[in-house]
Amino acid sequence: MAKKYIDVMDTTFRDGFQSVFGGRVLMDDFFPAVEAAKDAGITHFEFGGGARFQSLFFYLQENAFEMMDKFREIVGPDANLQTLARGINTVMLDTGSRELIDLHAKMFAKHGTTTIRNFDALNDVQNLEYSAECIKKYGLNHEVVVTLMDLPPGCVGAHDVAFYEKTLRQILDSGIPHDSICFKDASGTSSPQKVYETIQMARKLVGEDTHIRLHTHETAGVSVACYLAALEAGADGIDLAASPVSGGTSQPDILTMMHAVKGKNYDLGGLDIEKILKYQEVLNDCLKDYFMPPEATQVSPLIPFSPMPGGALTANTQMMRDNGTLDKFPEVIKAMREVVEKGGYGTSVTPVSQFYWQQAYANVMFGPWKQIAPGYGKMVLGYFGKTPVEPDPEVVALAAEKLKLEPTKENPLDIADRDDKKKISVWKERLEHEGIETTEENIFIAAACDEKGIAFLKGESPLNVRKGNNNNTQGENTNMANANGNYTVVVDGQKFNVTVAEGNADIQVTPVASNDSTPTPAAPSGDASEIPAAVNGNVWKILVKEGDKVEEGQQIMILEAMKMEIDITSPSAGTITKILVEQNQAVDEGQPLAVIA
Repeated sequence: MAKKYIDVMDTTFRDGFQSVFGGRVLMDDFFPAVEAAKDAGITHFEFGGGARFQSLFFYLQENAFEMMDKFREIVGPDANLQTLARGINTVMLDTGSRELIDLHAKMFAKHGTTTIRNFDALNDVQNLEYSAECIKKYGLNHEVVVTLMDLPPGCVGAHDVAFYEKTLRQILDSGIPHDSICFKDASGTSSPQKVYETIQMARKLVGEDTHIRLHTHETAGVSVACYLAALEAGADGIDLAASPVSGGTSQPDILTMMHAVKGKNYDLGGLDIEKILKYQEVLNDCLKDYFMPPEATQVSPLIPFSPMPGGALTANTQMMRDNGTLDKFPEVIKAMREVVEKGGYGTSVTPVSQFYWQQAYANVMFGPWKQIAPGYGKMVLGYFGKTPVEPDPEVVALAAEKLKLEPTKENPLDIADRDDKKKISVWKERLEHEGIETTEENIFIAAACDEKGIAFLKGESPLNVRKGNNNNTQGENTNMANANGNYTVVVDGQKFNVTVAEGNADIQVTPVASNDSTPTPAAPSGDASEIPAAVNGNVWKILVKEGDKVEEGQQIMILEAMKMEIDITSPSAGTITKILVEQNQAVDEGQPLAVIA
């Protein structure tokens, strides 16, 4: 009897890069490996979308649409090229308006996409309906998703087989058009038995003709067992990656999985071991200069207690390296458990995983629940849809107070449609004002990436790629010849932030005030006092000017750190006598920002 053919999607160039390098891999560096993958017989790739869309504009000075076009040229017209979309967020920072969601599908269809995998982190089926309609409108395959994870011990009410069956039935009853169904576990925390029962349930519900696949990560150490369970339960496809961006926080390795099914009745994509070995040799050579974060290669038994997706973990640790706060990582992971418990059990996958992370980070840096991360607060208040269970009422009340927003049950798309910043006409006007060509691609880049998108289109975005000796697993390489990234250096007692880049890239040097080696303003006299930075970050907005009278607790500045806004408030009533920083300036924790008297 012929073996059952199992479709293998190679996630190396999207989720693999995201899960290991935070998405920061230059296209010209990895394109030879794409050619090698094609030669190895791989025909199904994840090649864009998700966080790999924004990372190109934020860190690589590259256009994601150009990368997608070149990828398609390499693999040819018949390959199944897949992207990842987050329902009403698509690949944007926030909920998109209906016209931006439509533009997302139009642009991705134009630039080589075959299939869009489409999920909602809250498993709110309403959030999948309009995006699915747009995906099909432009002739793309729609892979609808149920998102999975395990809850921290002692938590009940969602993320069991009954919950997933309820979600899948809602998808089917809603009439959402789809070509396949994916069960996606970004944290890799679901147990093999739960996976088996979930896939078995889905197969009975949809019949034999619907393509069902599983996506998971190795972060918690059970990914191969979960894939075997899924195959035994009737799954048709799985996602795998190639070394060195396999295992750890990423997907299981192609060769590992081929070994795991030896003697079983499965044919993994018709792949040949020798050809895959050659492909992995090329990929290893392509990535040999990139710094491999130690955490990207590890399996963590603590992840099920604080479900942190592999694709977000390394992105966050890279930002913590840049921010000088990596020593806080273990505390933040531990703090995530309470944040998940009180947040309504949204699945820990982008953007909800980032909301969890930001709130846990805030709880560690400022004290438990002293600040509410805007994304987390808006989620518990209902601005992104309905959470699987009701969030903790005390947290909801605190979010309403801190964000000055009332809880809502309104459709998030209706809210987004009223937001001027989510209108195509507004972004077109902004591009015209900046002297930037108003193509549909540029409009979407600006809308999806906000000010960082504008900076890219103006040629002002930074290059932040970490390269070094991959054999150095204890820390970052000290060979500065390849040490691209953000660094703090001291020259004659003066501290500077420096962006180091290859070739002819623009080099950015910014003076940084400090509490030690850098001269600081004279201490305030009398009743005057300094208002310090709460964390390392950048000054995003200055809300007051010298001479302004302020009340105790009044917001005077907003810092940006770890993709979140940090409020700086006045410790007392008084007058702002001195502003000590400028907008966009990098600041250190404890650095004086202003003086109040």
